[in-house]
Amino acid sequence: MISAILFDKDGTLFDFQVSWSAWAMTFLRDAASGDETRAAHLGAVLGFDWHAGRFREDSCVIAGTDDDIVSALEPELPGVSRAELKMRIALAAAEAPQSEAVPLAPFLDALKARGLKVGVATNDTEATARAHLAASDVLDRFDFISGADSGHGAKPGPGMCLAFAKALGLSPAEVLMVGDSLHDLHAGRAAGMRTLGVLTGVAGAEVLAPHADYVLPDIGGLEGLLDPDNRLRPTDLAS
Repeated sequence: MISAILFDKDGTLFDFQVSWSAWAMTFLRDAASGDETRAAHLGAVLGFDWHAGRFREDSCVIAGTDDDIVSALEPELPGVSRAELKMRIALAAAEAPQSEAVPLAPFLDALKARGLKVGVATNDTEATARAHLAASDVLDRFDFISGADSGHGAKPGPGMCLAFAKALGLSPAEVLMVGDSLHDLHAGRAAGMRTLGVLTGVAGAEVLAPHADYVLPDIGGLEGLLDPDNRLRPTDLAS
């Protein structure tokens, strides 16, 4: 039986390309002081196609932390300190418009009505995660929120997953980890959780399926995987 669900944020609760492409355009233009040729070059360093307005599958932004982004950009911006670069990334991220993968309030309310606990584990900062959830008016639905800076480590390590289970007094086997990247699925499996991959990020089903118990187009199909007693249905229901 599943007692709780732990969600990744970007690419899972929110559509990755829609939300983070807007962040990339704003942040990169600022970092390049308005020079679009320079912005395009910085985008390429991050795995972002400036002209197409989309991230590549190998982008460090997809499942990485702010430190990963800083490390990639630092050699390109020698006049900017690491601390300042992190601050600029965080400020742009907090203001990035988020595109909900499905209408989140009714989706989360339906899960809560089943008696399920819900949490967020993101490689973004906790403050940015809280800002994005508050902007969608769903912050109060979550029983647990952790970022890479919350003291539990970053994914693909299992720290955030294990902290979620511990905070709720649950066995990891009672938790379903939901995410759009291999980092999410590896973290969940390392913690001893069941895993669900969704396709609202950049990775395709062929990438996620070998590491997930289920793969769905988006989180909207999650309830269909649960029977009335919150037991997971057979895996052949996954698409």
